[in-house]
Amino acid sequence: MAFLRHVAGPVSRAAGSREIAGQGVRFGLAGGVVAVVYLASTSLLAEVFGVGFELAISVGFTLAIVTHFALQRKFVWVNAGGFAVSLRHQVLRYTGVAGTQYGVTIAATSILPGILHVATEIVYVCCAAGLAAANFVIFRTGVFHPAEPSKEM
Repeated sequence: MAFLRHVAGPVSRAAGSREIAGQGVRFGLAGGVVAVVYLASTSLLAEVFGVGFELAISVGFTLAIVTHFALQRKFVWVNAGGFAVSLRHQVLRYTGVAGTQYGVTIAATSILPGILHVATEIVYVCCAAGLAAANFVIFRTGVFHPAEPSKEM
């Protein structure tokens, strides 16, 4: 029970290793939820409702991005003191990160398989893992960071 209270606890700028671990768990849980939203909505639209797959992917991706942003803001990085930047600036920064991530993924999966002589899927999985780690740091320090440093510790 203490673990669940810790995982759901608020974020502070001066987080210790236990708090960072809680943030990491919440970050991973949010990512899992978003993956389910993306895959389920795309599949349901395409397979159950007969929507063209390209349109289904667009709708699923949009739902996933909106869900991801909301979970990052309200679950992963929630804090009692508010955020250092406004919602509008969070949206702008978040979409900048998402767009950059998309571009890096496209570039890496287009170029690296030929250079490294590996399957595209291997590059994709490695890229996704690296970008997830980078996103954790970027979101924590530049998008969803608290307004004031914590007095705790």
